[in-house]
Amino acid sequence: MALELWETLKEAITAYTGLSPATFFTVVALGLAAYYVISGFFGGSDHHQHVPRQYEEQMQPLPPPVQLGEVTEEELKQYDGTDSKKPLLMAIKGQIYDVSQSRMFYGPGGPYALFAGKDASRALAKMSFEDKDLTGDVSGLGPFELEALQDWEYKFMSKYEKVGTIKNTVPVTDGTSTSEPAAEATESDASKPAEDVPAATAHVETPAVAESKEE
Repeated sequence: MALELWETLKEAITAYTGLSPATFFTVVALGLAAYYVISGFFGGSDHHQHVPRQYEEQMQPLPPPVQLGEVTEEELKQYDGTDSKKPLLMAIKGQIYDVSQSRMFYGPGGPYALFAGKDASRALAKMSFEDKDLTGDVSGLGPFELEALQDWEYKFMSKYEKVGTIKNTVPVTDGTSTSEPAAEATESDASKPAEDVPAATAHVETPAVAESKEE
C-alpha cells in the first residue's frame, strides 16, 4: 500500500511540475532554508523589542561603584532598586555592598528584593523573610545562625564591592557633664565644718563593743 502511494506521488510530481521527485524535494528544501535565513534578518529587530526591560538593563555595562562612606539606615533605603539610576545596595553587619550586578536577585521583583536597601544581617542568619528580622541586630542568635551569617559575609566580601558603612545611631553619653556635679558635691561636702556631722555617729557601737559592756 505504501509503495503504491509513493509511486502515485512520484507520478503526480512529474506530471504537475515537470521535475523528477529528487529535484522537486531538493528545490523544496532550498526554499525552506532561504525562508528561515530571510526571516532571521527581518525578524531579529522585532524579537529584540520583546526582550524584557530588566534584562536589557542587566546587559548594559554597570557604572563603577560609588563610595558612600558612612550613611544612616534611613539613607540606605534610597538604594533599594526602585530608582534605576542609583546603585543597588545592601548591608551585612554594618558593612554596605554594591549588589547592582545581581539586580535579578536583589532588585525589584527578585527573590531577595526585600533585603535591598537594608542591613539584613539577622534575616540572612535565620534565612527569614519576615519584616521583623530585616535588621542589623544580631543579638540572641545561636552559634549555627552566626556561622551562617559569617558565610554570607564572606560571600559578599569576595563577590561585591564594599562602598560604605552604616552610621551608629546609639547615643554616646558625655562623661564630663555627669562628673562635674559629682565633683562639686564632693567639694561642698569637704568644705563643711566637722561640727555639722551629727554627734550620734560618734557613739555608734559595734556588736563586739555592746557585748563587752553587758559583761
